[in-house]
Amino acid sequence: MPLVELLATMNAEDAGVAAAVAQAIPQIARAVELIVESRRRGGRLIYIGAGTSGRLGVLDAVECPPTFGIDPGEVVGIIAGGPEAFSKAVEGAEDDPARAEQDLAAANLTAADVVVALAASGRTPYAIGALHYGRSVGAATVAISCNRNADSSAHADVGIEIETGPEVVTGSTRLKAGTAQKMVCNMLSTATMVQVGKVYGNLMVDLHPTNAKLVDRARRIIAEATGVDAPTAAALLDAAGGHAKTAIVMQLAGVDAAAARKLLDRTQGFVRTAVR
Repeated sequence: MPLVELLATMNAEDAGVAAAVAQAIPQIARAVELIVESRRRGGRLIYIGAGTSGRLGVLDAVECPPTFGIDPGEVVGIIAGGPEAFSKAVEGAEDDPARAEQDLAAANLTAADVVVALAASGRTPYAIGALHYGRSVGAATVAISCNRNADSSAHADVGIEIETGPEVVTGSTRLKAGTAQKMVCNMLSTATMVQVGKVYGNLMVDLHPTNAKLVDRARRIIAEATGVDAPTAAALLDAAGGHAKTAIVMQLAGVDAAAARKLLDRTQGFVRTAVR
């Protein structure tokens, strides 16, 4: 196949992934509800899977703290074979359901948590083992797969099944199936953080400005949210100790940093409620 035709074929196949994900929005919404309920009682979102699926869960987990200003332990990613499996295949790790139980036990899984098991095939023993153990301790369980009537769905409170169909390279689930799973993880974490006040409008008001680029972004977020100019936004960010959300409440409510923090504490971190 000529190169351009090959790429066009891949692109055409990828174009159907979003539509396939759309079919599962009711199930994704239910999963978000479970995660939000879990957070409100002090629980965690725990992604777990093997191979590409496991890597996608870890990827979403590690992106949440800088984006939403949460502690690293609030969203956890576990991959079969341990951290080294993120960059190097650990053969056979996905075939051992007992290992999933051991990994979740090591993470101190409790009934307050939500276990999201990712497995493109929907039949990976490691993922199913994770769901079994999650249920045994009373945790809410979610299965993400890329097949209809997936085995993993039968072991979960919510089964999210994205029917992506055959891959361009047969069986290479890092392609459409990987894209679909990444989209679902994006939706789970982002929608959850919106629901718990980590976003104001469409602005990442709880981001951690840990480098020059993010400091600039925080200043621009403050300016956009409040209508102030760039120098004023920079001064507000400094006065708020580098926390954009506090700076926004300071400006919109006309209070100092200490009062802004109290308003946010009183309203569970929701800017819109804090400034009413």
